[in-house]
Amino acid sequence: MNAIEVNELNVYYGKHQALKDIHLEIPEKSITALIGPSGCGKSTLLRTINRMNDQIQDVRVEGDIQISGYSIYEKGIRTEMLRKRVGMVFQLPNPFPMSIYDNIAYGPRLHGIKKKAALNEIVETSLRAAAVWEEVKDNLKHPALSLSGGQQQRICIARALAVNPDILLMDESTAALDPVSTQKIEELVKDLKQTYTIVMVTHNLAQAARISDQTAFLLSGECIEYASTLDLFSSPVNESTSNYVMGRFG
Repeated sequence: MNAIEVNELNVYYGKHQALKDIHLEIPEKSITALIGPSGCGKSTLLRTINRMNDQIQDVRVEGDIQISGYSIYEKGIRTEMLRKRVGMVFQLPNPFPMSIYDNIAYGPRLHGIKKKAALNEIVETSLRAAAVWEEVKDNLKHPALSLSGGQQQRICIARALAVNPDILLMDESTAALDPVSTQKIEELVKDLKQTYTIVMVTHNLAQAARISDQTAFLLSGECIEYASTLDLFSSPVNESTSNYVMGRFG
C-alpha cells in the first residue's frame, strides 16, 4: 500500500516553477531518498508533503498529494493535524531552548495531553525509539542544547515521533553531523522504517544507496527517474541519472 501519492504536482515561487509535473507513489513503511543537485527541487517536494511551503509568500501549488488516500489540499484540512501525521526533521539540529523532557513533551501537550504519567510514558517511548534514552535518561531536566550535535538531532527525531506520526520527513538530517553520529542516525532510520514511512533528502549518494528502498532523482524541478535504489544506482534508465550517480555532474 502507498503511504503517499503525488499526482501532477507543480509548485511555483512567484513566477519561478520549482517543481514540474511530479508523479510519485511512495510505499508505506519504507525509506525513499530524494537525490539531485542543489536547487533541483528536493526540499521543495519534501516540504510540500506536509504543506510547510504554505508559510512562504507567493507559493502556488497545483496538482495533488494524497496521504493514506486523502488529499492534503482539500478544503478544511487543518495543517496542524497534517503535521502531526507527517513529522519533519531538519538539516541542523534545532531542539527548543528548554529541557530534554520538555522538548519531547511539547507536541503531546500541544495536542491536549496533560497527565504526567502519560507524558512520562511518551517521553521515554520516544527517546527509546530515537535510540537516545540510555544516554539522557538521568538528565531529562538538563537543557537539550547542552547535548552533542548527534544527540540533539536524535532528540529532534524523538520530538517528531512523540506525536505519533505516520510519516517522517528528513531534510539532509545528517549533513551537519560527524561520521559517527551519521552512522547512528542511519542505523536509527533503518530501524524506524519498521513503523514509519520515511522520505529523506540527501546529497550523500552513498547514504541513499546504503539505507533507502527506493530513490527519486530530481533535476531542474523534474523527477527524471524513480526506481528501487538498487536499480537506480546499478542500472539507471536515464542518461542524466547515470551521469549524476557516477559523479559526472552535480
